[in-house]
Amino acid sequence: MKNNLKYLLVLSILTIFLGCEALDPLDENRQTFDFVSTDPAFAEGFLLHGYTGLVNQFRFVQAAATDDAVHNQLNNSYRNIATGGLSAQSNPTSKWKNFEKVFYINRFIDILNIGEIQWNRDDEINALFYERMRGEAYALRALHHYYVLQAHAGIGTSGNLLGIPYFKEFIPNTGNFNIPRLSFQESVAAIIEDFNKAIELLPNEYSDSPSKVPAKYAALDFTKWLTVNGSQYNLRVTAKIVKALKARVALFAASPSFLNGSEGYYETAANIASELITDIGGVSGLAPDGILYYDSDSDINNPEILWRGSIGGTNSASERSYFPPSLNGLGQINPSENLVNAFPMQNGYPATISNGYNPQNPYENRDPRLKNFIITNGDSYARGTINTGFGGGIDRLDSIPQLSTRTGYYLKKLLRPDVVINPNGSNTGQRHINVYIRYTELFLILAEAANEIGGPDYQVNGMSARDIISAIRKRAGLAQPDAYLATINTTEQMRRLIQNERRLELCFEGYRFWDLRRWGLDLNETIKGNFFNGTEYQVLDQVEPRNYPNFATYLPIPNSQVIQFSALEQNRGW
Repeated sequence: MKNNLKYLLVLSILTIFLGCEALDPLDENRQTFDFVSTDPAFAEGFLLHGYTGLVNQFRFVQAAATDDAVHNQLNNSYRNIATGGLSAQSNPTSKWKNFEKVFYINRFIDILNIGEIQWNRDDEINALFYERMRGEAYALRALHHYYVLQAHAGIGTSGNLLGIPYFKEFIPNTGNFNIPRLSFQESVAAIIEDFNKAIELLPNEYSDSPSKVPAKYAALDFTKWLTVNGSQYNLRVTAKIVKALKARVALFAASPSFLNGSEGYYETAANIASELITDIGGVSGLAPDGILYYDSDSDINNPEILWRGSIGGTNSASERSYFPPSLNGLGQINPSENLVNAFPMQNGYPATISNGYNPQNPYENRDPRLKNFIITNGDSYARGTINTGFGGGIDRLDSIPQLSTRTGYYLKKLLRPDVVINPNGSNTGQRHINVYIRYTELFLILAEAANEIGGPDYQVNGMSARDIISAIRKRAGLAQPDAYLATINTTEQMRRLIQNERRLELCFEGYRFWDLRRWGLDLNETIKGNFFNGTEYQVLDQVEPRNYPNFATYLPIPNSQVIQFSALEQNRGW
């Protein structure tokens, strides 16, 4: 099969559908499609482009659009959408441009279908390369479609639950992009179909061990298998990773705002997550250091991490943005009192006065995760004591709200305390790990799905929601035996506890924004703070009100796309 497009820019952007302008490339950056479809390096570039734009855990700023935090910069886009500025023209959470990645991947699949690439002169090795890379392409195509679906699925103006267009072919710049959205069910099914194809084609993991070779390749010379599927590729997507992504998508689809438990997606999520957890030893396989999986160079091998990106050089960008001002940071994300209240007492019970909470000593005898993730008043952190109340100096300058905390708290999670920010710019950076999936998410997927199927003690592969939440809370350092967990006996009680544990374990990693929507929870909880005024702690009941419209459970299709393409139906209200 030959494409009739004579020239193809290797790093082009499909401007018609994506609504952006490409720079005019130099002639030497253009290659004929005949050349690209036969040159291994150029061809693989299309596939590798699909690995760009993957969503990692460094999504602190998204918390400022939820009940977990506020941003101290008046012009921040996430603060803007949380306080009434969300629209089809202004939506920093949009993922519509991820379709660009899809078209690169589809072009790569076209190249594979032509079959003229010689990855290796050995026919068996060449065939293995074709198989593995086709699997990668299907997996990445599905993943980027999922990003778009999560951000743009919703009830359309017709009143129907809609998904997104699903592109399985490359479309040239002059082609037809005026394609209607599939139903939500059809969109999920298309993603799952691509994931299933990928699982069939990919190795379960990349390894240098002969024991990891699938049975169907047992007669193959091991050195040939190693050439294609050895540990040198261990940051690329595998069948195990695809299964985890499939579980994530299934849980999303089953959620109350979408299919609400119909069509078996809770079962799909539970079965896949339980299979992957069983592979690491079941509930006992929960990584003991999975709470602080990011704070040293050695964490690149932390068993908490299922899939991560490559490790770049040292940097201090996150710390510069989020360290307190006394550490020469900008203190931009300020965790809310709402989130702080969600951390239980150390005995496991909710933080209420009847359970031992003292409003004038609010951080005493609390869940240890609170001090792991959030800087509270008087904490020692990274070469200093951080006072966010009276006498706090630069860390509490009420007259300069775009410098200091607005809530009485600063961010600690995901930051490296060994970074040094100097006023003269001679910073001491550290390496940071981009994590795409970690096992704690899988444990929480299994707990949520199992509970929705059969309640707190429903077993999936010998594990229940109670078993999993018990292990997570025990790892967190809560008192054992967990007396509070023993009081949880209904699906609704366990649902609320799982939602809270997910909020705590995954805070500031970008999950809360989407979880509130898929669960159909209140988006407009007013943000509170808590300051020490020199005499006592005083709760501020209204640091920042939220102002989402009642239809903001489902976010808009970009207005530019709806105007340009008549077949695209907008979500209701936008």
